[in-house]
Amino acid sequence: MLLAVAIFLATLVLVIWQPKGLGIGWSALGGATVALLAGVVHLADIPVVWDIVWNATLTFVAVIIICSILDEAGFFEWAALHVARWARGNGSALFNLIVVLGAAIAALFANDGAALTLTPIVFGMIVALKFEPKVAFGLVIATGFIADTASLPFVVSNLVNIVVADFFDIGFARYALVMVPVALVSLAASLAVLRLFFRKSIPGSYDVSALPRPKAAVTDPMTFRAGVVVLAVLLVGYFATDAIGVPVAAVAMLCALVLALIAARPPQALFRRLSGVERATDMSESLVATSATGGTPLIGEAVPSRTTVIPAAQPQIAVRSVVTSAPWQIVVFSLGMYLVVYGLRNEGLTDHLGQLLANLAQHGDLATATGTGFLVAGMSSVMNNMPTTLIAALGIEASGTTGLTGQMMAYAAVIGADLGPKITPIGSLATLLWLSVLDRKGMHIGWGTYFKVGIVLTIPVLAVTLLALALWLTILGP
Repeated sequence: MLLAVAIFLATLVLVIWQPKGLGIGWSALGGATVALLAGVVHLADIPVVWDIVWNATLTFVAVIIICSILDEAGFFEWAALHVARWARGNGSALFNLIVVLGAAIAALFANDGAALTLTPIVFGMIVALKFEPKVAFGLVIATGFIADTASLPFVVSNLVNIVVADFFDIGFARYALVMVPVALVSLAASLAVLRLFFRKSIPGSYDVSALPRPKAAVTDPMTFRAGVVVLAVLLVGYFATDAIGVPVAAVAMLCALVLALIAARPPQALFRRLSGVERATDMSESLVATSATGGTPLIGEAVPSRTTVIPAAQPQIAVRSVVTSAPWQIVVFSLGMYLVVYGLRNEGLTDHLGQLLANLAQHGDLATATGTGFLVAGMSSVMNNMPTTLIAALGIEASGTTGLTGQMMAYAAVIGADLGPKITPIGSLATLLWLSVLDRKGMHIGWGTYFKVGIVLTIPVLAVTLLALALWLTILGP
């Protein structure tokens, strides 16, 4: 038992610390290898764990690829600039709309996509509008915070949502029926808490004319338009294929492939970079052209070179780079980390958690929801939400609870794993990456500062969201 715990803790430290840039996948795979050699887990456990993680990780990668392509096409900047104009120079309205935009992006593109795409855009908006540092801090924290607290409504809104839904065989439609109303409560509570906490930092009026036109943000109109269609198909596809048992990974990966092929025009650009010669050829428009009458060359007119035929719509996005830079290591990380966690289950540690959860269930649905949610949130904040999610799922399974009580535990675990990471910087890998992005932008947020803000913001939102779950799920029934 002690060996399993030691392997888990050592792996977790390496994943969070990432010494000398060691990838999280390699750290987790190393931990899994040690666990196998030590006999903590067995070869027969590998297919069991793979069955738990494959749908979640492949969906996550596909959604991030879609998100990255749309980001390159200017979709999110376009949306943010529209939001800034809708506020009509009212800083309070801008604060509200940025939070709502972050929630919408998190719902469709997962928490990582929301935090990592919207934060740089909001930061650029802050610079353009010349907001004071305290205003900038409030807007940036709000953007990062809402990315997690709003990642509840759909199975695909957070990686841990998919893991729990798959583990307990919760369909996409049923999950949405339960969690969309709960997510709306979480959004309202988050906005209220953020506005209260940053009441002295919410900007006043601002000059809308300092911002560029939304249309100027679009770098690839064809991909932009196709992306809107793909998003609609993606969401409809999730619901439509749920009834026939098609995994969400299949829908997400198909949509990612279609959008990548459109963005890569021609398709072979998906698999190779344009050579220097090709790039030079694509740009071989002469700055001196013959006039319409065939006479004197006109400076400033541009026509294609006689030796080159330029396609009507050249690709503007390096799709190959987007695909190769997608978080593929999360697949290895999930398999390796969950094998290490499975070692805790093999040693009987998750049975103790199951007993605790079974005791909570004896005190009614409200105690079950709040107790499970806060327990999972606390675990997520100190040992990361990814391993916590499987530990919680195994514990719920070990508790032997079924029916409405079992469902209450499963959904409460999702809420705890989604919101709990906001308490500390190590609660999720996305938060650590988000903080490093801010560092590169020149805004350093220390771990102490983050914790002081995170715990104050998270606890009330978590409590309200869990209460909403208990009430709504009781009304819906099993």
